[in-house]
Order: sequence, then structure tokens, then C-alpha cells
Amino acid sequence: MLINFFYTLRAAKLPVSIREYLTLIEALKAGVIGPSVDEFYFLSRTTLVKDETQFDKFDRAFGAYFKGVEMVTDFTKEIPLEWLKKTLEKELTPEQKAAIEKMGWDELMETLKKRLEEQRGRHEGGNKWIGTGGTSPYGHGGYNPQGVRIGGKGGNKSAVKVWDQRAYADYDDSLELGTRNIKVALRRLRRFAREGAETELDLDGTIHGTAANAGLLDIKMIPERHNKVKVLLLMDVGGTMDEHIHRVEELFSAAKAEFKHLEFYYFHNCVYDFVWKNNKRRYAEKFPTWDIIRKYNKDYKLIFVGDATMSPYEILQPGGSVEYNNEEAGAEWLQRLTHAFPKYAWVNPEPAGVWQYRQSIAIIQQIMNRRMFPLSLQGLEGAMRLLSK
Repeated sequence: MLINFFYTLRAAKLPVSIREYLTLIEALKAGVIGPSVDEFYFLSRTTLVKDETQFDKFDRAFGAYFKGVEMVTDFTKEIPLEWLKKTLEKELTPEQKAAIEKMGWDELMETLKKRLEEQRGRHEGGNKWIGTGGTSPYGHGGYNPQGVRIGGKGGNKSAVKVWDQRAYADYDDSLELGTRNIKVALRRLRRFAREGAETELDLDGTIHGTAANAGLLDIKMIPERHNKVKVLLLMDVGGTMDEHIHRVEELFSAAKAEFKHLEFYYFHNCVYDFVWKNNKRRYAEKFPTWDIIRKYNKDYKLIFVGDATMSPYEILQPGGSVEYNNEEAGAEWLQRLTHAFPKYAWVNPEPAGVWQYRQSIAIIQQIMNRRMFPLSLQGLEGAMRLLSK
């Protein structure tokens, strides 16, 4: 049975290895869990899934293989008689049990199937056999501690089968990002080094020092590890970027939390001969782009954030800026920046599916040497992987 489960996970594009599968088998043989599918769900997820971004794929594959409780509504399947007896024994009164024994379990099974066929629509409240609300052990939206959900979503989270909750759906790499997801993706760019005061216990050094000191305790301290990656973040603001404000704010917040050495500036549509740090004082406090190039070393990772959506002449022509008469084309400044900072990438909040229909995006992609990534978990991880090389 489990080899087919393994193949199901691989078919769902989960990177499950044979070694992890054998670990699961060993855990089952060792009796780590009892005879419970819910316990098996948690054990298999722990042993087979090593990346939290894959939890949602695992939930969907698990539900597809075991067919969850939603398959109870598949009337072509036989409802197990022993399962039905065990469930109803906890629900029925002695009088009801006696009536069923008089009727016969086979006749009850046929009656239940007819009820299932008759009640495909919505039924509210009460103690009906199948319905929405109430206390029946069947249906959904009601309350029964031993309930079995038949279609739909549970209302009280008390059904025995709850694998379809998909609590980790927000880690799907095709979804838009939240701050926590962004932090997970940005961590691929971290590079740690030890510097500063000695504030952290060096466990290995203490063990070796104590052993070399004939058993007398010799405590060794080392500096705390810090992320040494340096990031220069240039963000497009205003105009068509207004609809992406929330997502870019999340990216900015996550970047500030993850990178100790983060420098940021704003631009509008395309980078020209100056940028700014405060949008309210953008005209009073300008920073020449040449100063940015000279100030920061080439070990900074340069990340542009913008939708690259504008008129092509704003990129290619002198005087193309919609705000002032720029002497040099934006393309010239982009090329200078990418030459000064060899590790660079462009993160675009626009869906990748529309890129091919916008000429300005194609131009920016060409200038960026195709280093443009969508603002999704998968896209951001791809950008971080490129910058870390």
C-alpha cells in the first residue's frame, strides 16, 4: 500500500527520496504511532517532507491518495458495514438500536444509500441523517465529536478526518507572498560571519579545551554570528506601482528584518540621475545616482523592485522622464548600476503571464540580462539563489 503512496507523492512533484520512505517504514515497524490514519498523516509528513514550502502539496497529495472523507459521498462505493455499526453504536439510544436490529443491518444500509441520493442539496439544522448543521455524525457544519464530514468544510473542526484543512496553503510557491513567507525566501541569501565581542559559548572549543586541560573546565567564548550579506534595494513608487503597495511593503519589511546591512532608495518608473529615501521630501532630499555607485562597494547585492511598466521612451530616450528633463536615458543609468554591482536582479510584482505583452518589460529584461523574477515565493527564491552564487 505504501509504495503506491510514495509514487503519489512523487507524482505531486514532492522531492521524496527512497531513504525518507524507508525511514517511514522503520518508524511504522517500531510502533511509533498507533493504528490511526491521523497519526500516520503527521508521521509521514514529518519523515517525508523536509521543506515547509512543500506542506500544502503534501496535504493535497495525501488527501488525493487516501481520498479523505469527501469520498464518502461517492455513492458507487460500498459503505463498510462494520464501520457503520461502530459509529452508530455511539450515537443511538437503546430503543433505536433495538429497532435497527429488528429492521436488519442490510436493510439499513440500503435505506442510508437512498437517503444519501435524496439529500444532495442543502439541509439545515436538526438531527437529520445527512445535512448542514445539527448534531448528526454525518454532513458538515454541525457538531459531533466523532463526526465524519460528508462534503464541504467543517464548521467546528471536530470531525475525525481533517486532512483537507491545508493549514500550510500559504506556503504554496505559486501564491503571493506574506511577510513571513518572504523572510523564508530571503534567508537563502544569508551568509554568516563572526565578529565583535565574544558573547556566545563555543561548545566545541570548550570541550576540546577541557579535554586538553586534563578535565578542568576551560570555557571558550566566540563572537555571535551575524548575517554579512549587504543589500542595496531600489524600489519603484507611484503611478502603476500604487496597486502593488501592500506587497512591496511586505517585501521591504521582511528585508529590513533579515538583512543587517540594507540600504534602500526610491525611484519612479526608471532610475535616472537621482534617487531619494523619503517620498514626502523627494524633491528636497535627492541623492545623485553617481554618489550611490561610488559610495557602495561591488559586494552589495543590487535588487530592483518595480513593475517595469511605462512608455518605452522613458527608458530609451534622453528627456524621457515624465517628471523632468533628464539629460541621459534611463537605460544608461541601469547599465551603470548593473556594471557597478555585478550581483543584481529585478523583482516584478506584475504576474509573469503579462510580461510578454508589455514592451517596456521586454526592454528592462534585456537590460537586466533576463534577471527578472516575479514577486512570488518561487520567483523570490530564484532571485536569491542567483544573487548567492
